[in-house]
Amino acid sequence: MKKSLRILGILLLCLLVVGAFSMTAFAEETGESVEEYSSIFYETAISLLPPVVAIVLALITKEVYSSLFIGILTGGVLYGISAGGFSIETTWNAVVNDGLIANLSDAYNVGILIFLVVLGIIVVMMNRAGGSRAYGEWASRKISTRRGAQASTFGLGVLIFVDDYFNCLTVGSVMRPLTDKQRISRAKLAYLIDATAAPICIIAPISSWAAAVSGTVEGVNGISLFIQTIPYNLYALLTLVMVFYLALSGKDFGPMRRYEQMALAGETDESIDHNVDSSEDNKVNTKGKVIDLILPVVILIICCVGGMLYTGGFFSGVDIVNAFAKCDASYGLAFGSLIALIIDVLYFLFRRVLSFRDCMSSIPEGFKQMVPAILILTFAWGLKSMTGLLGASSFVAGVVEQFTALQILLPAILFLVAVFLSFATGTSWGTFGILIPIVTGVFEESLAAVADGGAIPSMVIVCISACLAGAVCGDHCSPISDTTIMSSTGARCDHVTHVATQLPYAMTVASVCLVGYLIAGFVQNVFLVLGISLVLLFALLFLLSWLTDRNKK
Repeated sequence: MKKSLRILGILLLCLLVVGAFSMTAFAEETGESVEEYSSIFYETAISLLPPVVAIVLALITKEVYSSLFIGILTGGVLYGISAGGFSIETTWNAVVNDGLIANLSDAYNVGILIFLVVLGIIVVMMNRAGGSRAYGEWASRKISTRRGAQASTFGLGVLIFVDDYFNCLTVGSVMRPLTDKQRISRAKLAYLIDATAAPICIIAPISSWAAAVSGTVEGVNGISLFIQTIPYNLYALLTLVMVFYLALSGKDFGPMRRYEQMALAGETDESIDHNVDSSEDNKVNTKGKVIDLILPVVILIICCVGGMLYTGGFFSGVDIVNAFAKCDASYGLAFGSLIALIIDVLYFLFRRVLSFRDCMSSIPEGFKQMVPAILILTFAWGLKSMTGLLGASSFVAGVVEQFTALQILLPAILFLVAVFLSFATGTSWGTFGILIPIVTGVFEESLAAVADGGAIPSMVIVCISACLAGAVCGDHCSPISDTTIMSSTGARCDHVTHVATQLPYAMTVASVCLVGYLIAGFVQNVFLVLGISLVLLFALLFLLSWLTDRNKK
């Protein structure tokens, strides 16, 4: 009771603080048109307050739903304050219409939600058919150690490089029974998923992320530029190295260490998300085989890749590289997953491991399992809309443009700005969509020569790589990031616990990346930059391991 009252008091205090900004009283309407309306906080530092409020509240209260909604409400209040005073109507229209309704009616967002629901249905069917149980039994015979379970989770994440959403939910549902048996905490599983999903997608030339990046670049071949950025994408490369190191060494530190020690001792795993209904895990066909897990996943991969290629015009004569570059990832995933669902239903009926009634009852159960993720995503999208209404991106872009004269320091500056912007807004795609055009604008004259057959300058590649690396880093750390939410959902881990346990790991890699991009600003030599960064990373990991072991004594 006392804890609930304390949390309620914190929430009310935050609302009072926000209300203090709006004590210009309830002024009369100024007669401004919708197009002319502008908040007095537009393109100011205050525009970043809504995500800050949401993130701080989530970390304090350990409750993400109310924290995100209060962040949206904070943005609505700030947006409702104009030169003419404060308007409740404008505030509430921004919260309800721009924050919630507009996002739930957006075609791209709806496509993602359809994909998530279909994925949830397929996962329920695979579990009911006994595929997950059979794979778990097979893996238990082949993988008998914690190291093997973590390494195989990492390996499966690397193999599913097409899309991060698909990666998070598939790897989570497949590996969760095995990691539970090997006494690996859900917090560690969520980290293994999250630290593999976006980092592998951002360095895979054939992925939804490659398509998104290539679409933000004008005047040069987007895919060609994307491929050239891979060696300089320090955060993605170093994160994958660190995940593999932690999986094999077991040298955990920070909050993660406590959860891993509890799991190893057989104690109750406090990182488990109890909001997810696990009753479905008991409705399993004992006649299921490993093929009942592998084949539906393969079908889903093929259909989703085919759907993305279809939206890019591949079946109309466009080559595969340009088809991925022009694809609509949301529509492609929804398109492909629905086809996969139909094929999987027919397969399970043919195998006689599920009846038609079982398949149809899996639909509401799959939707029910995705409700927490859908709710968090909806609020996260609403929070992003609030920062958009307040011009937060334009404010950050203006800050970056002030440092363009310091070209030697530009990679490190872009990395830091990208981390901050992605963390605050929860979107890596939106972050590099904002920053990459700024970079290309700075090097406009150099890129003009590329159109005449010249090579892309090394500094341009380094700077764009810094934008991509920072965007993935901030996205990895942010509680309101889609990928972070999906990782929690896939692992069935408490969302706030996942964020708190992986943050020290992400910051460890980020600190090394900052040094790496400082070096890259002076020396555009990928072997030197990557080599020094790897040495620094392992030195830092060994230091942290030594300090952890020392404190244990």
